[in-house]
Amino acid sequence: MKIRNRFHVCLMISAAIMLIALVMSLLGYGINYGIDFAGGLNISYNMGQTFSVDDVSDALSVQGLSGFSVSVSGENGSIAQIRIPQLASEDEIQDLQLALEEALLPSYPNMDTDNATASYVGPVAGATLVRNAVISVLLATALMLVYIALRFDFASGLAAVIGLLHDVFIMLSFMVLLRGVIQMNSSFIAAMLTIVGYSINNTIIIFDRIRENNKKPELAGQARDKVVEVSVRECLGRTINTTLTTLVTIVTLYILGVDAIREFSLPIIVGILSGVYSANLINGHVWALLEQYRVNRKKQGRLKPKKA
Repeated sequence: MKIRNRFHVCLMISAAIMLIALVMSLLGYGINYGIDFAGGLNISYNMGQTFSVDDVSDALSVQGLSGFSVSVSGENGSIAQIRIPQLASEDEIQDLQLALEEALLPSYPNMDTDNATASYVGPVAGATLVRNAVISVLLATALMLVYIALRFDFASGLAAVIGLLHDVFIMLSFMVLLRGVIQMNSSFIAAMLTIVGYSINNTIIIFDRIRENNKKPELAGQARDKVVEVSVRECLGRTINTTLTTLVTIVTLYILGVDAIREFSLPIIVGILSGVYSANLINGHVWALLEQYRVNRKKQGRLKPKKA
């Protein structure tokens, strides 16, 4: 398979993932926003023993609530994590806790009501968090574009930014595809910015090798795609080893960690895989297309007849 054909296949795979996520979102199966983004209440109780999720769910349903989630955490499975998205205001929190404790204490007399934690996020705060997340990614991307354009050239900077946006959109797409497994909370912002920094590192290393190979006499007359292919192969061992080392740690965190750690580590896993994919199979070839376009424009300018 030719180099450019492989590049087109990679683009189609990424486009297909994003398209599936877009269709799911349009059909109402979009990102599963957590309390941090959608607003609502998060309550944590130490039940003093292992407990039944159905008991807690029944106690919540009696209060007329729906759409909530109850999860088990803690070393002995005694911590009840309750998320309620529809609460209208903070005034309802105390009444809800009193009613919930009254319903559960007969079955769980060791339930620790004194040290229960409740955190409420209003819809305005959630909207602000979304806006700040978008601004953070755009600002980081713009600064990286400036840095790479100064260190290499504008085509390299633009290709790297396209790769970063690709990784971010792939992470968002998988948040849609895995909506039944994970919610999007504030930890996703940290994961997204982590991946932006991690992904650009592999891209810069490959672009640095491309710049070195462009100066070699044996590659001076070769097509840009060929130079990219040679450069990627020379960096492939280092890239794979670095990625595998990082993945072992993050996958371990996901398997052994609590829910909050999993909400952070799963997007990181997706982002790392997407980053190594784009750095090796997409970004360099985008640079080659941009560079070839620049050369063609330059040639066209020289061939234009001069006015008499």
